[in-house]
Amino acid sequence: MTISIAPALLRTRIAVIDVMRGLVMLIMLFDHVRETVFLHHQVSDPMQVSSVDPALFFTRLAAHVCAPMFVFLTGLSAWLYAHPAAGPRSASGFLFKRGLLLVVLELVFVNFAWSGAFPPAVLYLQVIWVIGLAMMALAVLHQLPLKVLALLGVAIVAGQHLFTHLRAEQGTPGYYLLTVLLQRGFLVADGAMKIKVSYPLLPWIGVILLGYAAGPLYARGRTPEGRRRLLLALGGASLLLLALLRGFNLYGETMPWVAGDSALQTAMSVLNFTKYPPSLDFLLFTLGIGLLGLAWLETLDNWFVRACATFGGAPMFYYLLHLYLLLVIGSVLTSVLGANHGSRYGVEHLWQVWLIALALMPVLYWPCRAFANYKRTSKQAWVRYF
Repeated sequence: MTISIAPALLRTRIAVIDVMRGLVMLIMLFDHVRETVFLHHQVSDPMQVSSVDPALFFTRLAAHVCAPMFVFLTGLSAWLYAHPAAGPRSASGFLFKRGLLLVVLELVFVNFAWSGAFPPAVLYLQVIWVIGLAMMALAVLHQLPLKVLALLGVAIVAGQHLFTHLRAEQGTPGYYLLTVLLQRGFLVADGAMKIKVSYPLLPWIGVILLGYAAGPLYARGRTPEGRRRLLLALGGASLLLLALLRGFNLYGETMPWVAGDSALQTAMSVLNFTKYPPSLDFLLFTLGIGLLGLAWLETLDNWFVRACATFGGAPMFYYLLHLYLLLVIGSVLTSVLGANHGSRYGVEHLWQVWLIALALMPVLYWPCRAFANYKRTSKQAWVRYF
């Protein structure tokens, strides 16, 4: 039986991916504004529940959804690229070249945007670097059967904790391998420029594989109702498994939760997950919420959803633009108002962070809209990578 789908429905089917991507990018803005003007209230990983302000805790917790969903959607989008209307094709070249570009962007442009110095004193290998390497891994692995990719993704995400006890002497090949794959730390700790791995790679390969394996949910023959039922089931199952594992401190998180002085502190302890590297509980929480969000967003059509789709249609352009805008804002504030927290200017209240982030959204919207329109109409090959 062949199911006929109207063009408008096809646009909705694909557009919701951009909507979710744009939404998590806007949530990310709050966290990056925090790192620009509120860094004097830095949070650890996991956070110190006994000392962190609840508003700051939940602001950071909301931002936890961003990286996992962005990597998951990268895998999902790769499946769509490999399965166009004309028939299946290899995505190896596209994934490898785009992954390599992301690594270069991280090393050069992203690090400068964060530090304002070139070369920086510390070269941080963060989310863009790890997405690039995960895409390069997917370029090789996506030829495997889909069920194998799904099982491999689950095995990596769930099985990573079996190796957390591994240690290697600094300077040995084992140390560098563990640092890149599983254990956040310095690859180069001495010299004019240090190099630090902030995002260990292996769990993120698992996430991108899960995203690719979820691609058939957005196949042309899938009905919207069937897709939403599966998304709700998968998201709900993830959160139920999280409730079991985390509720009884069974498995999946390096730091068990403890009862606090209040119900709020106890709830914060339960929700206090490790991001670097992302624990199983962290990924069950963030991807579970993200899958439910995908099901919900597909039912909506309003100005905010369309604005999110615009941001999500030009993700790398948005990412670089917002980092450089924040670099300028931080420099101007320090020059005009003076450095009141070490070498930079910082605001005193978290609501000011939220206000700045909200004010920047329309500023970022118009250039992103212009670039997204150019991207849709341009025949230049390079724009596909942004």
